[in-house]
Amino acid sequence: MSHHPPFRPDSVRPGGTVTDQAVRATTGRSATTGRSATTDLEATLEGLLSVESFDPPAGFVRRRPVDADRAAAAADPQAFWAAAARELLTWDTPFTQVLDDTNPPFYTWFADGELNLSANCLDRHVEAGRGGRVAFHWRGEEGEHRDVTYADLLAETQRLANGLLSLGVRAGDVVGIFLPMIPEVAAAMLACARIGAVHNVVFGGFAPSAVRERMEVSDAKVLITVDGARRKGRRAPVKAAVDAELGDLPALEHIVVVRGPGENADEVPMTAGRDVWYDELLAAAGPVCPAVGLPAEHPLFILYSSGSTAKPKGILHTTAGYLLGATYTLRTVFDLDPATDVYWCSADVGWITGHSYIVYGPLSNGVTSVMFEGAPDYPDHDIWWRIVEEYKVTVFYTAPTAIRTCIKWGAQYPDRHDLSSLRVLGTVGEPINPKAWLWYHLVIGGGRCPIVDTWWQTETGSVLISPLAGVTPTKPGSATRPLPGISPALLSEDGRPVTEGTGILVITQPWPSMLRTLYKDDKRFVETYFSRFGPTTYVVGDAARLDADGYFWIIGRIDDVINVSGHRLSTAEVESAIVAHEAVAEAAVVAQADEQTGQAIVAFVTLAGERVGDAAVEAELREHVARRIGKLARPRRIVWADDLPKTRSGKIMRRLLRDVAEGRELGDVTTLRDPAVMSALAAKVAAAPDEE
Repeated sequence: MSHHPPFRPDSVRPGGTVTDQAVRATTGRSATTGRSATTDLEATLEGLLSVESFDPPAGFVRRRPVDADRAAAAADPQAFWAAAARELLTWDTPFTQVLDDTNPPFYTWFADGELNLSANCLDRHVEAGRGGRVAFHWRGEEGEHRDVTYADLLAETQRLANGLLSLGVRAGDVVGIFLPMIPEVAAAMLACARIGAVHNVVFGGFAPSAVRERMEVSDAKVLITVDGARRKGRRAPVKAAVDAELGDLPALEHIVVVRGPGENADEVPMTAGRDVWYDELLAAAGPVCPAVGLPAEHPLFILYSSGSTAKPKGILHTTAGYLLGATYTLRTVFDLDPATDVYWCSADVGWITGHSYIVYGPLSNGVTSVMFEGAPDYPDHDIWWRIVEEYKVTVFYTAPTAIRTCIKWGAQYPDRHDLSSLRVLGTVGEPINPKAWLWYHLVIGGGRCPIVDTWWQTETGSVLISPLAGVTPTKPGSATRPLPGISPALLSEDGRPVTEGTGILVITQPWPSMLRTLYKDDKRFVETYFSRFGPTTYVVGDAARLDADGYFWIIGRIDDVINVSGHRLSTAEVESAIVAHEAVAEAAVVAQADEQTGQAIVAFVTLAGERVGDAAVEAELREHVARRIGKLARPRRIVWADDLPKTRSGKIMRRLLRDVAEGRELGDVTTLRDPAVMSALAAKVAAAPDEE
């Protein structure tokens, strides 16, 4: 194993750029195995932290030029997107209209065209002779593995589509999907798209009560779930838990159940006439389900994202524009070559990253992907790197919080494996801190892999701001510049342009993959995204900084949403869960900066009556929140509060709670009804240890 030599301060210019040769000189990375050494790694990282900008690695050869795209998009954005749509997508009825912007913010794209998303992801590759190409190398957490080809996935998708039709599902009906990371989740999404059903995928880590809420508000007709799920060697009876929550939903007519490995079917509750096993549904279905052309603006999916109120927002995406965004950005940002690359996004399909960059973007491009059902530390902390080595992964896309966790475990785990196949690295979900960026660059990428730090949202459908692999000089922590055809800007509180400095991030022109509305709530759609600066300016909800080089730095949310490990959780949703506990009178939830997860949840809780806050009540509340929302929503810290900081009108001042949670000096408290509340809370915060 090679070792890092001591960091040489003359190899970089502090405050400037660092070349690929300088990085490689400091890493001592083995050219044959791609392994890093840990002897002087900390010194190397510390030395490079003063470097502001990194040139693209000299040895990286980009295969997809982008200069023409930038020029075309700058000259005529609509013509650019129209050309991309014709090149990248297969149309049943070609479009003649590109953008209809006559009724902002209700924009439509390619509205008179027709296509089928499932056919774009499957049929066209099989018809072109690529049916034998692996779509997913699937790995189970106990080492099981399956190679699912494009032909295999097409066959299963067609049978499932026919099965859904036999259950009465028709175009426009909502189908819920609550599955772990197994190939059936992709087949379920594609089967819905094939027949025009609208899928509503729920993250597998959510509690059944959260599933119920999302099925209820969307009027889901069918739910596809699994008999049991596993995590780190333990099993949970998913179907039984789902039954306990969803059994009385009037719109839900059928539940389709996938058999998980090792489950005992006799122990799984199945209701006659309502429930059906997934494999039996497929066996009874016909093998051919033609992909019928659907209008470009036909609804594709709803994805519920936490907002600043307790009610989740049902973000609605439509077919053609969304698919174009996912297809174009994946190949452009990552310089993807479907014929040679093996791509792995470590996210969950239950989030927008999984929709766009595990299922639709990769399959539309015809690339081979890895799908992993398991945790990054089971059976050991090196499982990700074992998989990278085994499948010769070339493009790896993960969250900064995962990288920080890997740093905590140590470089010895990736050092066990040959990571030399890696060509491009990506991050998603939150800004990446410089030290994590450098560790990722050196230890995982060996200093030779460009890192694309992507910024986008559930609402945007695809990446909007990001470096382009091998093209953009990168600044650790910055999403850098917008992609071709995207027009972000910063505005001041009163709407004036900010050319350098901090402001409110907005998008000033529509783009194809943008959300079309909030499901059954056009009014809330306008109020949430287009009310502040008018119907033609999309308000992202993030504050950002624009530097002298035109690089964007995302600072954080301007509303009350907490980003835990890349998962957006509404403070109101968590507060509602806490207050639902019988012992709680009032609660306020804020975010606290956390090295591992980006942000952690801190709950300030006032108990009812004579109840006293102790370890037992803390444990009850955490478990209560886990049951209602999911484990990721459990507060990291609970502070017992006799009272909360409130204005004279009764509004809780969460800004002050954030300050005290993070140990900052408190500002003006004279507007509070009782200013002494803050000093009492500050003392309690100091005495309340972090949990978990």
